[in-house]
Amino acid sequence: MPDIEFLQPTTLEEAIKLLAQYGEEAHVLAGGTFLTLLLKQGFIAPRALVSLHRIPGLRHIQERPDEGLCIGALVTHREVETSALVKQRYPLLAETYAQVANVRVRNQATVGGNLADADYASDPPASLTALDAHVRITGPNGQRTVPVRDFIIGHYQTVLEPGEIITEVVVPPPAPDVRSTYVKFRTRSSEDRPCASVAVALRLENGRCQDLRVVVGAVADRPQVVDEALALARGQALTEALIGEIAGAYASAIEPLSDLRGSAWYRTQIIEVLVRRAIHTLVD
Repeated sequence: MPDIEFLQPTTLEEAIKLLAQYGEEAHVLAGGTFLTLLLKQGFIAPRALVSLHRIPGLRHIQERPDEGLCIGALVTHREVETSALVKQRYPLLAETYAQVANVRVRNQATVGGNLADADYASDPPASLTALDAHVRITGPNGQRTVPVRDFIIGHYQTVLEPGEIITEVVVPPPAPDVRSTYVKFRTRSSEDRPCASVAVALRLENGRCQDLRVVVGAVADRPQVVDEALALARGQALTEALIGEIAGAYASAIEPLSDLRGSAWYRTQIIEVLVRRAIHTLVD
C-alpha cells in the first residue's frame, strides 16, 4: 500500500478546501470500514485521506421539532441501534441498524459513510427511503438536501459532487400510528449482507390503508420502490388478495441482479415472498 497523507481538518470549511486542493487524489474518511477494504484490495490508491473525526457537530442524535430525527454523519450504526430516542420514536431504524453485520462493524461504520459508499447490498438505505429520510450535504457551493431515494444513482455512485461531504441525515417525524418493519433474507452466514431485504412503513385508519411505503433493498443498484404497486393500496383494506397483488407487482417490476448471494431468478421469487410477509406482519 503506497504512503498516504492523513489529513485531519477541524472545520468543514477546511475539509472542503483540502478536498478541492487534492481533487480526485483525496478520499473522505468517516468510519473507514468500506474504504479500508478498497485500499487493501488495491481498488483505490489515494494520495490523501481527509478524516472528519476532528470536526465538531457531526456525531449527534437529536429530534428537532421542525425537522424530526437528525443524525450526524459520524454517528455509528451501533449508536443508532442502541439510542433510546431512536428505539422509541423511529424503531424501524433501530431494527435495521441492529441487523448490519456484527457488533464490531456496527461500532465502526457510520451513518454518513454507509450512504456515501452506495453499496447496493447495504441494509440502511431501504429503511431510510421508507421513512422519507433526506441527506444534508455541505460543499464548495454551500448546503443542499437530497432525499435518500434520489441520493444513490447507481452501483457505488451517488449525487455527491467533488468536494461535497455528508453532514447529517434527517428523518421526518413519524405519524403517531405508523407501523414499520425490516425483513432481511440471507443465503449465507448470519452476519452476511442480504440477498434481498424489504422495509415497510404502513399507516392504517379504520382498517384501511392511508399510507404504504415498501422499499426493496439488495436486489439492484439502488433501493427499489414501485409506486404503481403502492397506489393499489391507497384507501383500501389490505386483504390477502391485495397484499398478494402488491407483492406480485413488486416482483414483476424489479429487474434484479445476480451475484454470489443469489441469481436474478431466485431474487424475483424472494422479493414476492418478502414483500408479502413484511406487509402481513404489520396488518395481522
